[in-house]
Order: sequence, then structure tokens, then C-alpha cells
Amino acid sequence: MWRALSADDAIERAQAEAREYAATITEHPDTYLGLAQSYRLFDEPADGAEIFSLVRLSDLAAEQYLDRHFDTGQECQKAVAEDDGGGFGADLA
Repeated sequence: MWRALSADDAIERAQAEAREYAATITEHPDTYLGLAQSYRLFDEPADGAEIFSLVRLSDLAAEQYLDRHFDTGQECQKAVAEDDGGGFGADLA
């Protein structure tokens, strides 16, 4: 997160950080894809504050939408264990 005077400034800073981060990935250095987005916070950063929002129009049913855009099976993420109050479960590949 960056405090910036404009969306352009925030995106420029995000792109610089993304290029720097991509260079540290030994398998694929310098593979930043060139997409950065900004989101103007309406609240101060705090517990429960919204820090990102994405609205996309789609004719897909809810499950199809999630599968296409967010749950493709290729994500590097962890599952949240439901039985222990939110701890991290096994890696998903």
C-alpha cells in the first residue's frame, strides 16, 4: 500500500515494486506482466477497512464466475482450516 497524491503516482510506485519483486523470483525473473491497479481508500487503514474492490460485469453463474476468475486450480494459496478458528491448512497447488 502506498500513500499517493494520485492514482497515476500509486500505479507508478506499484509497477516499480512489481519489477523489483519479479527480479527476485529465480524461476522466472523479470516476468512482471505490466498490470497494476489502484483503489482509493475511503477509510483509514484499520481492522475491517476495505483496501481493494473489484466489480466486473458477467453473464456467468456465480460458481462459473468464481471458477473462471478466482478458482482456476492454478492459484498458489493456502486453505483456511474451518475447524480451528482460521489457522492455515495445507497448501493448494
